[in-house]
Amino acid sequence: MMRWIVATSLRFRFLTVAIAFALLAYGITALGGMPVDVFPEFAPPRVEIQTISVGLSAVEVEELVTVPLEQALNGIPGLDSMRSKSVPDLSDIVLLFKPGTDVVFARQLVQERLRTVQTQLPTWAAPPFMIQPLSSTSRIMKIAMSSKQYDTKDLSMTAYWKIRARLLRVPGVADVPIWGEKVKVPSIQVDPERLRAYDVSLDEAMNIAANALDVGLLQFSSGSVIGTGGFIDTPNQRITIQHKSPILTPETLVLTPIHDRVKSDGTPLTLGDVATLTWDTIPQVGDAVINDGPGLMLVVQKLPWANTWDVTQGVEKAIDDMRPGLQGIDIDTTLFRPATFIELALDNLTESLLVGGLLVFLVLLLFLFEWRVAIISATIIPLSLMTSLIVLNLQGATINVMTLAGLAIAIGAVVDDAIVDVENTVRRLRQLRKEGSPKSTARIILESSLEVRGAIVYASLIEISALIPVFFLEGLSGTFFKPLATAYIVAGLVSPLIALTVTPALILILIGNTNVDHRPSPIIPWLHKVYGRALAPIINKPYRAYLAMATIVIAGVAVMPFFGQELLPSFKERDFLMHWITNAGTSLPEMFRVTQAACRELLTIDGVRNCGSHIGQAYLADEPYGVNFTENW
Repeated sequence: MMRWIVATSLRFRFLTVAIAFALLAYGITALGGMPVDVFPEFAPPRVEIQTISVGLSAVEVEELVTVPLEQALNGIPGLDSMRSKSVPDLSDIVLLFKPGTDVVFARQLVQERLRTVQTQLPTWAAPPFMIQPLSSTSRIMKIAMSSKQYDTKDLSMTAYWKIRARLLRVPGVADVPIWGEKVKVPSIQVDPERLRAYDVSLDEAMNIAANALDVGLLQFSSGSVIGTGGFIDTPNQRITIQHKSPILTPETLVLTPIHDRVKSDGTPLTLGDVATLTWDTIPQVGDAVINDGPGLMLVVQKLPWANTWDVTQGVEKAIDDMRPGLQGIDIDTTLFRPATFIELALDNLTESLLVGGLLVFLVLLLFLFEWRVAIISATIIPLSLMTSLIVLNLQGATINVMTLAGLAIAIGAVVDDAIVDVENTVRRLRQLRKEGSPKSTARIILESSLEVRGAIVYASLIEISALIPVFFLEGLSGTFFKPLATAYIVAGLVSPLIALTVTPALILILIGNTNVDHRPSPIIPWLHKVYGRALAPIINKPYRAYLAMATIVIAGVAVMPFFGQELLPSFKERDFLMHWITNAGTSLPEMFRVTQAACRELLTIDGVRNCGSHIGQAYLADEPYGVNFTENW
């Protein structure tokens, strides 16, 4: 089989080389479209359920909401484990499924179970809500918003109705929770003294306000029914009736009469007589500090099948498109941006490959002292790596830290494949031509390639088999290291194939009709002398080498217990993250004051560009914490 492959490549050598360079060009083009991320997707399939329970304590949330939901969700097919957290106003349940479970199918099963228990929850608890499917490294950008022109309520409306709505249309974006959001709503602040003076109960005032709106908060009021209307049929037309409430602002709500009651002067008794109506916000479950003042923090989260680079580009383009219409609002997309790490890593990798390729070429040129041989070897190495990337791309792989690590480890085998064939073939050509052999150049190349190729292929298979146990790893380690092993194995299989086809064709084209008389490299004799001087004392007294080797082994074993253990190495991160938790019961204003003071002080440190903090929760976000928790970036 190997003989036929090499012979065919030699026969159609120009076609083989043309296909190889076409692959190289295609790989360079396709590489720009490959998905890029920091890490592989390492989290198991998960479904997160949140139930907002405004006004309930952590104990009440646990007993009345979390426990009934857990009992209903137990036993779902494929469920591996279930975790829950109950904090004031919120129940959070995370379901982890077995690896390989279709997350969309799992969400369907969870939704069916939720329908069976929803009627058993307190009426004040909102319907359980499933968080969108999120990647294990879901947070791809933190966007800071602040303004000296608009207050936080107006800023929140812009962030929710304009910016968040636009970002959700970016492909790959799963959710954009907003910390510090102050939802702008009409607020009725009743005065107990005025209620008593006009003999109006609190329930009566609440019912009047709820009935006056199309979206009243009281479920039992007529105002909670949305879509009232009807139609009138005429002989030739159906006329639709749509009721539009004129009450949209506190200025109009204040004029709402309280039944048919009148005041002493004969004028109708209204809500404005017993309460102060103004624009306010719903009860806060969290807040945000941007640099040293109030603001909003939008956290862009991606879907499991999206990649950080593409989503980041899409989000930044959407923000740039909106900037002209957001005058007076400061938007900072650099608060937390993992894509910056990807850009830095790719730039470093490109630079390292170029420098490494140049060094390989120079080393080959110095030692082999033949520019044609150096060019062949220097061409095979990038061709093998690029072909490996094309295969990985066809498999749907993502370029990440572990994939690049696998290719970096495989470079040794690739270089070996690129050099051994060329060196052996040139040596055989030189030897047989010197002996006056009648064999053709193509036959010499064929035989010399097969002479070493069998051993090289078996060596590659042995190296590949050493990584097969990685595919049996489970849990976090298995998820992390499988992409590394896959990249190495692909490169280990592609490299011998290139050596069987392209290398012989290039040798025949570039070296077949040239003079291959041996011209020794001037550096080789000098290296022989240095090596001979270093080797002579060891040959004379070998026990020194044995003693040195034993000392190194013993020292290595001795220091092993002092090594730390980490799954991943330290990266050049430019972001600093710190959490703090105050005593339970700390108020939101106090937490904001502490966080603001800390950010103001951190900004005085030389090199700190910006500071953003989010406190407590954001509505329907994936962090179920109380207001005594702060995350500072």
